[in-house]
Amino acid sequence: MEAEILYRPSYSLALVRLAPNEEIRVETGSMVSMSDGVTIQTQATGGLLKSLARSIAGGESFFQNVFRAPAEGGEITLAPALPGDLAVLELDNQSMLIQSGSFVAAETGLRVDTTWGGARAFFGSEGLIMLRVSGSGKVIVSAYGAIHRKDLSSGERYTVDSGHLVAFPESIRFRVRPVGSVKSTFLSKEGLVVDLTGPGPVFVQTRSIDAFLAWLLPKLPARRE
Repeated sequence: MEAEILYRPSYSLALVRLAPNEEIRVETGSMVSMSDGVTIQTQATGGLLKSLARSIAGGESFFQNVFRAPAEGGEITLAPALPGDLAVLELDNQSMLIQSGSFVAAETGLRVDTTWGGARAFFGSEGLIMLRVSGSGKVIVSAYGAIHRKDLSSGERYTVDSGHLVAFPESIRFRVRPVGSVKSTFLSKEGLVVDLTGPGPVFVQTRSIDAFLAWLLPKLPARRE
């Protein structure tokens, strides 16, 4: 699989070229176009029970689409629902934690699950639910806004607002906490942050969906009964 990101960072499009008979797993609703001969099969990825757990805990679609290239190969273009950037992450026998909603596509050899040891640190935190993608291969992630990469040195600590976190390798140590005391959290309208300790890369998005909704919803006209 070869993937090229076009039109970044505001309205990114992933152009994925597939080898003969190669498959790619795609989040429902992410396909924009595809070449002639590419077939699609909708399936409960990883089995029914695993897909159900991933849907409930990870906020991802219950079913995913698997696209398969014909004998001469093919291409497919992908884009997220919201305006923003895309990135291709290369995993080499490792695990990456990806913010729910940022997962777009992955090579079929990669495993996507929610049954990892750090899950409870995230699942109890509103707006911060992570998927664990592991193995070797390419995974495509999306962001609301541009994607900023921060490389942490060994022992370096970095704090990211939960609404801006996209992905980081599981080897990075992390701690989820309120931004301050209950009073300061309420008054500042800030919520949870994640303290990450290197080494390793951290991917963040320059815009927050929660912050946008907090700005937008009060401006919408009230419904009349």
